[in-house]
Amino acid sequence: MFSLHQLKKMILYKACPCCGKSTIHAALSAIDYTVSKKQFEIWQCDNCHIRFTQNAPGKEEIGQYYQSSAYISHSDTAQGFINKMYHKVRRHTLLQKKKLIINITGKKKGAILDIGAGTGAFINVMKEAGWKITGLEPDLTARTKAKELYDVALNNPEHLFSLTGKSFDAITMWHVLEHVHQLHEYLDKLKELLKAGGKLIIAVPNYTCYDEKFYKQYWAAYDVPRHLYHFSPQSFYTLMTLHEMKVVALRPMWYDSFYVSMLSEKYKTGSTNILRAVLIGTISNLKVFFTKEKCSSVIYIIESVHQ
Repeated sequence: MFSLHQLKKMILYKACPCCGKSTIHAALSAIDYTVSKKQFEIWQCDNCHIRFTQNAPGKEEIGQYYQSSAYISHSDTAQGFINKMYHKVRRHTLLQKKKLIINITGKKKGAILDIGAGTGAFINVMKEAGWKITGLEPDLTARTKAKELYDVALNNPEHLFSLTGKSFDAITMWHVLEHVHQLHEYLDKLKELLKAGGKLIIAVPNYTCYDEKFYKQYWAAYDVPRHLYHFSPQSFYTLMTLHEMKVVALRPMWYDSFYVSMLSEKYKTGSTNILRAVLIGTISNLKVFFTKEKCSSVIYIIESVHQ
């Protein structure tokens, strides 16, 4: 169903990686500003409206595109104005995430799996709240940082497929699904791992937001080639339906529009125009009052159809 061809260790899609239809075409090109400075094509499916990075590095080759001290989820760096701002709001957002997990599961304590745990900040907050934690992270540097900072032991993502079914009250992927090469295999396994009544929480960038419309190819949340997929709400609903899961609620990530706009300003102009970035982020968030599906990043709360 999902056709792709490895060409010089790059992934060339012949059909949509989400719905499998052949109605795909080039939409725009974007540059990897973080590491390689290479340009990558972004294609779109006319059926489900997902966008995806064409000729992206394969699973064995992608690691080199994460090797940057500026990649905050792996290095936990606070260097530079934008990263300093990220750290200032992070504690607040971590507590918001904890509150969300407790509210949607109805449990003050339970078992949680965090995939793409980075340096362990979120999973540590859940540990401190008394939850039984399991964290997966592909990057060795980030796993080492998690141990140093929080005494949290993270496993390699391959550990996912050895986990026992119906083990978790909550599974979280905070800006991770867009990085996963084994998209459909992961979703099948995640559905299997949820307990009855368990919730899957996935946060991803949303290319239908206002800040993307303003910055276009400079929109930092494209983050090629690390982001393999670029979701719209429609494509996300389609993906969940294919795996017999349903989105039961949406939550906006209010700060992402500002963070992404600051990075996008830097990519577009070579410097950070704080005032314009704040303006664009504010406009983007104002549009969310009319529809949550226009947020720069969306948190999808998901459960299995067969609860």
